[in-house]
Amino acid sequence: MNWMLEECFSEIVSAGESAAQLVHILQKTGQTAATAESCTGGMVASQIVSIAGASEVFENGFITYCDQAKERLLQVSPQTLAAHTAVSAETAAEMASGCAKAGRADLALSVTGLAGPGGGTPSRPVGLVYIGCYYRERVLVQEYRFSGSREEIRCQAAAAALQLGCYCLRAR
Repeated sequence: MNWMLEECFSEIVSAGESAAQLVHILQKTGQTAATAESCTGGMVASQIVSIAGASEVFENGFITYCDQAKERLLQVSPQTLAAHTAVSAETAAEMASGCAKAGRADLALSVTGLAGPGGGTPSRPVGLVYIGCYYRERVLVQEYRFSGSREEIRCQAAAAALQLGCYCLRAR
């Protein structure tokens, strides 16, 4: 079952702060996390492993930058990619579900989007990012419209993914 938040978070908390909270909650509850990243290229996983004790709760992450890797490693459907593209809520949801299964994790975060500077269109502009969070057999997907340089968009997306993970852990 997939669901979407009605609105984005009003303020994105720093990636380091959210990573620390995520690791703490996972440690406290005895759960694990995994990541599936495209445009962030491992930034979410990097923030998690920068927290002392992360090895207790984080075993693996997948960087699936191309469609073939999304299909092969995360079992994203070729039909989903053809119908909706890699930058879509549907793909983010399948990435999160596939990551949870492949990573044998309780919580899985996925990120897919357009960090730029090129590649954007009027309907899919640079800065469009979908973040998925799999938890307890449900997937929450959130659409974001970030701005700034390629690096700024990637950093904002990583921070938002970690914040969404904390939200999902606390919400249920």
